[in-house]
Amino acid sequence: MDDRSTDPLRVSIPPGHLWRGQLSHLLLLVALLPGVWAIASPVLDGGEWLGIDELTWLLAGVLVPVVQQVAVALIWRSQLSHSLLTHIFGDAGLAVWGIFFFPLLIARPLAVIGLARADAGSLAIDRWLGLVVGALLLIPAVWTIHSVKTHFGFARALGGDHFFERYRAMPMVRGGAFAWSSNAMYAFVFLGLWGIALSAGSQAALAVALFQHAYIWVHWYCTEQPDAVVLYGRSPEDGRASA
Repeated sequence: MDDRSTDPLRVSIPPGHLWRGQLSHLLLLVALLPGVWAIASPVLDGGEWLGIDELTWLLAGVLVPVVQQVAVALIWRSQLSHSLLTHIFGDAGLAVWGIFFFPLLIARPLAVIGLARADAGSLAIDRWLGLVVGALLLIPAVWTIHSVKTHFGFARALGGDHFFERYRAMPMVRGGAFAWSSNAMYAFVFLGLWGIALSAGSQAALAVALFQHAYIWVHWYCTEQPDAVVLYGRSPEDGRASA
């Protein structure tokens, strides 16, 4: 497809890249799901929050990230290989993607919060210890979100380097949380989900937090890292961050 944007990518995409790593993605996802159920199911006892039962919150906490990350893989790869969104929407392609992406991103912690409230007190941990540890884990998460806003930019985090050359040409970010990890978003932000679960003392929410954190690394190794090699000639772990 022709790229109708005014700033098209100037990079060659290898044949077959569209599906690279996605079989591993599927297999790792299938391997993670039983673990969530094994940890969460023993404490599900019919609790509710906002009139929604804990099983529904649990399903939301698992299905929302699956839908989001499968969509990211499909859209990023379709954009790289076929300029899908910029062919259809031109320069508005990234904004259109954001309309779909950001509500799902926000829904991820909301599902954990809902489950934590519905299942509060099920985790075998001292309440005050859970509150203190949970609060401490929220600190790096909030700091990293601030670093993304200040140093990285939400458009770039959305995958701007898959859409426009100007994002691909940007230098590696080294400020804020990115001074500690080139992949600070995945390393630190997801600790906030752990913090939510521990603060509420919810074993089921902790299971979902662990799943979401593990599953974002599946996205990294199966989708984002191979894309970065195509876009930059090397992995961000070798000195260049793509997202």
